[in-house]
Amino acid sequence: MALRPQLLRILSNGSQTRQLHELNRKERAGVTKLREVLEDRLQEIKRAKTWKHERVLTSPQDTKVTVQGTKGEFLNFCANNYLGLSNHPEVVEAAREGLKKYGAGLSSVRFICGTQTIHKELENRLAQFHGRDDAILYGSCFDANAGLFESMLTPEDAVFSDTLNHASIIDGVRLCKAQKFRYPHRDLKELEHLLAHSEARLKLIVTDGVFSMDGTVAPIQGLRDLADKYRALLAVDDSHATGFFGETGRGTEEYCGLNGAADIICSTLGKAVSGAAGGYTTGPKELVTLLRNVSRPYLFSNAPPPAIVTASLKSLDLVENSGVLRERLRENTRVFREGMKAAGLTVAGDEHPICPVMVGEAPLAVDLAAGMLERGIYVVAFSYPVVPKGGARVRVQLSAAHTLEDVGRAVQAFADVARNIGLVKS
Repeated sequence: MALRPQLLRILSNGSQTRQLHELNRKERAGVTKLREVLEDRLQEIKRAKTWKHERVLTSPQDTKVTVQGTKGEFLNFCANNYLGLSNHPEVVEAAREGLKKYGAGLSSVRFICGTQTIHKELENRLAQFHGRDDAILYGSCFDANAGLFESMLTPEDAVFSDTLNHASIIDGVRLCKAQKFRYPHRDLKELEHLLAHSEARLKLIVTDGVFSMDGTVAPIQGLRDLADKYRALLAVDDSHATGFFGETGRGTEEYCGLNGAADIICSTLGKAVSGAAGGYTTGPKELVTLLRNVSRPYLFSNAPPPAIVTASLKSLDLVENSGVLRERLRENTRVFREGMKAAGLTVAGDEHPICPVMVGEAPLAVDLAAGMLERGIYVVAFSYPVVPKGGARVRVQLSAAHTLEDVGRAVQAFADVARNIGLVKS
């Protein structure tokens, strides 16, 4: 008799298992409908030729990478690894030490039990680096932008955003309840018109410091002048400038000779500075204190992992203590741009290591990128709707870790492929 309850449990478990198998064999109607709807959307993406193909690296991020399913190495000219720190031995070792000393993660948000001494150290270092009151860490710059506008702006306020701003700014602005205005790319005249007709309590101008698809630099002087004239604030996303742009790597405002021009800076630790992950906002202490209390991506996300924090601290050491990498990056950028011009190709942008090779039509851009890949150069083509119609391009990104030989090889490959596909005359 003692075996009966155990036997019943076994039979019950067996019945539950059979029921699960039945469910697996007969898909729920809701899931079937979801598959149908999503398949239609996926086909639309393919028809629009905006399908994202992910090539899988089998090596660390570096100037030379290996790719799953291919043979040999590729010269990588499409990473945000501006200073070559993604696989820098000192940065990797710092991450390893952080992992050993502080563990894999915090399993907590910051205000409960997720703040370590290294988080406060990095925030202080970032605030000092930018010459601001305070700084707050996020999991990414996307989170920093998602948490900024909703926290500081109300329906009484207004935000003025460049039309080519990054998706994280666009989404962050959507989340807030402020009055929303968009001005044409770098169009100060139209921005002034919008500011002059606004009676908002707080007026916030927000711009990318450097625009990632074009390599163009925001007109910081003009934006600052308008902000002062109309009692507005200026926020700059400096993700494609922090650590390497400007004489000491302080970013767009330093490049423009206007340190301190921005009231608020959002930036990343996932590009030039370590290349791992993480983002931050730096600015007035009152704003940072508000963000610690109400910014949802900060309050409801785990603290950045210790290895990322210690890697970022080491990267800041390298950025602040030597200008060699920045000088090398500037030289690589100059050589590439001059070489491409001599080859008859048009490179857009403003002396920035983002070098969009302008093609025009999408099929030609695809052919150009494919031809480069055949020659062992890893670059990517972009076309509508990522960029405007007729503005298809192959975006190249230089790194301090590239040698001049690497740069010369890329220029020669572009020249050869461009001739082969009829982009330039032989």
